[in-house]
Amino acid sequence: MTLWARLLLAIAIAAVAAAWAQAPKYDLVLKGGHVIDAKSGLSAVRDVAVKDGLVAAVAAGIPASDAVKTVDVQGLYVTPGLVDIHVHVYTGTGERASYAGDLSVYPDGFTLRNGVTTVADAGCAGWRNFEDFNDRIISRSRTRVLAFLSIVGHGMRGGKFEQNLADMEAKPTAEMALKHKGLIVGIKTAHYSGPEWAPYERAVEAGKAAGIPVMVDFGSNRPERPLYDLLTKVLRQGDIYTHCYSGLRGEQAPSGGPSPALIEGRKRGVIFDVGHGGGSFAWRVAVPLVKAGFSPDSISTDLHVGSMNAGMKDMLNVMDKFLAMGMSLDDVIARSTWNPAREIQHQELGNLAVGAPADIAVLRLEKGRFGFVDMHGARLDGTRKLICELTVRAGKVVYDLNGLTRERWDQLPAGYGPQGDPRWDAYSRAPRQPRPQEK
Repeated sequence: MTLWARLLLAIAIAAVAAAWAQAPKYDLVLKGGHVIDAKSGLSAVRDVAVKDGLVAAVAAGIPASDAVKTVDVQGLYVTPGLVDIHVHVYTGTGERASYAGDLSVYPDGFTLRNGVTTVADAGCAGWRNFEDFNDRIISRSRTRVLAFLSIVGHGMRGGKFEQNLADMEAKPTAEMALKHKGLIVGIKTAHYSGPEWAPYERAVEAGKAAGIPVMVDFGSNRPERPLYDLLTKVLRQGDIYTHCYSGLRGEQAPSGGPSPALIEGRKRGVIFDVGHGGGSFAWRVAVPLVKAGFSPDSISTDLHVGSMNAGMKDMLNVMDKFLAMGMSLDDVIARSTWNPAREIQHQELGNLAVGAPADIAVLRLEKGRFGFVDMHGARLDGTRKLICELTVRAGKVVYDLNGLTRERWDQLPAGYGPQGDPRWDAYSRAPRQPRPQEK
């Protein structure tokens, strides 16, 4: 190499080094919001910085010049992306009256606009049809979709499937869960109306073999299999009892407070999840139980076509109900982020620790006069309501209610087009999750 060529190379290297040194440290900084992170116990005004899809810093006074884009979120709450562990999203099959079909919803239309970045489908698919669910929904969604696998091999496809004890097999269920370890986060049993303990015992057997928890929708209330025995003899520490405020299966004592089954189940380490749904949340149960100190471990929706336009609207609506019952905002956020993340063994989620996936919700707490409805149509009045202003998924802005991340149109270059200004547009378009063959 000639002396002149070496000189040019040195100049080029120096220029690249100078450009690198001047490049912003972060892709995005959310500045001046009240951060609530239950994992760290932080509840204070801080800035949150994002780089390469991960949380890069949580600190006071991060300079705006350190980021490609800085967004003023003063007066808003910055939380981890919400984690809803009871939804039904195995749709698109065309099957009528089935949670592996028309009763489920596509996740992205109901999650990101509510600050929800992770959901766990609650048993729509069993080991026989999980691969189709994975291909049809999980791998195509921007929302992170995890799953509880039904103990019923055909999944939640209606009575003739859900009541079939012969299709409740622990071995193939556990094998499928182990094949998709981390994606399948638990075993689900639901809607069983018979007197037998077999669905619950086989679900626990599969859960033990796969090293994951069991979620129980206890089905019909049968004297042959009382709730007390389920919660004190069958379920293990870390297993999840959902629909805990339905009042349909002996959750409430005659005094109005929690029944001995709930009290002893909690001592045993059973997890109690809301699972609101269209028929599993009553004020006459929830208000006395919460007043007596029996708060849920996790808040979830039980989202499906029969619940989303009834008493249960969405994740924020269910969270609002616990605010209306007097729970603090910090506690409501904990039960919607860090608690459910731990329950499904995904401790990398539901928090804002440095290095965690940059899944973030920016929420506004409105004050006024609001009404919240239970499964029977009864109303409880409240004064606080959460609204999602901004959702970040894997470091990308995927929902922006009021254009907080955007520039005014008259401050953009003349003739701006669909790609916008690269100063603020580069980080904003999140790709869908790649399908397996594309990874």
